[in-house]
Amino acid sequence: MKQSWRLDTLAIHTGTDLAPQDVSPPLHMANTYIFDCAEQAAQAFDLEDQPIYTRWGNPTTTVMEQKVAALEGAEAAVATSSGMAAVTAALLALVESGDHVVATTGLYSGSYHFITEDLPRYGVATTLATATDPAAFEAALQPNTRVIYLESPGNPTLMLNDIAALADLARSRGILTIIDNTFATPFNQRPLEMDIDLVVHSATKFLGGHGDAMGGAVAGSARLIERILKGPIRRMGGCISPFNAWLISRGIMTFPLRMARHNANALQIATWLDSHPSVAWIRYPWHPSHPQVDLARRQMPGGGGGVVVFELRGGLPAGVELMNRVELCARTVSLGDVRSLITHPASTTHHSVPREVRLGAGITDGLVRFAVGLEDPEDIIADLDEALTSPS
Repeated sequence: MKQSWRLDTLAIHTGTDLAPQDVSPPLHMANTYIFDCAEQAAQAFDLEDQPIYTRWGNPTTTVMEQKVAALEGAEAAVATSSGMAAVTAALLALVESGDHVVATTGLYSGSYHFITEDLPRYGVATTLATATDPAAFEAALQPNTRVIYLESPGNPTLMLNDIAALADLARSRGILTIIDNTFATPFNQRPLEMDIDLVVHSATKFLGGHGDAMGGAVAGSARLIERILKGPIRRMGGCISPFNAWLISRGIMTFPLRMARHNANALQIATWLDSHPSVAWIRYPWHPSHPQVDLARRQMPGGGGGVVVFELRGGLPAGVELMNRVELCARTVSLGDVRSLITHPASTTHHSVPREVRLGAGITDGLVRFAVGLEDPEDIIADLDEALTSPS
């Protein structure tokens, strides 16, 4: 792999040198691997320089890990069974009982519950700091703070953390940083270049891109990734299925092409929604109406991502009607698919978050999260327009 290769080339060619006889890396489904002799087995466990057991590593999984590391500009990456497995593995590898974590508000609900409920059960104290206010993070720091956890853009509010400012704050205090880069993706945002320590992904979303494979990944320094692999992944078993790793690697090969279209479609849809009389407000990182648009264009130079959020003037009832009327757009959770997906977070993805916490993070009762797909944008607009203007 050449250092000069750009993202599109890296997405296709990274990992192909592991199986030079195949134009596309093969799928290895074995649970374990045969040794020629006892001495070779002992050496494998000592040096870990060859496959041993798929929970420890797998040739197909390695391809995915190399691709994710290349996209993020990381020394290494580890693949996980899901995005939440990536989040939990990264955090558990860095903290222990008696430590303290500061996390952003506006978290994905699974991350919110793990950070605010599960970590405290293990003796790790946690504090949430206002996503858009670096000073709030500094005020929340304690002598035992070990990690600052970010998610930018946030799910589903699309509010941003000032990544560079918070990375500088953390480094000045000897604190490690983790960011969920699922919504932005490495096509639009490269947190490691802003001095973040670890990047986590739900590879189920844009990296896989086809709604058919669940997985996650953590990327960062070789030292921290080894800590995650030899700790939470091996001991708790959050390893990815080789078949899912193969599907996600296959998706990554077209990821840059897809992400460029997601960006373009989403900005066009956001602009159209912003002018629609039924829409109270919209939020999209690259749209002028976003309160942090300047920050978005600075730290997300590749584009605003594939998700638009908005609220209708009729509030929750109008949102329900819209959800029931769409035809082209699929009523389902998740995002990053080739299809357009529409979700009502308050009643689905964030239903389990206490209402006061949800509202405090900007997740209103009528908020609609629209994951813009790769269909022709005029067809997407036509579907939304008909759903918004049809009589009740």
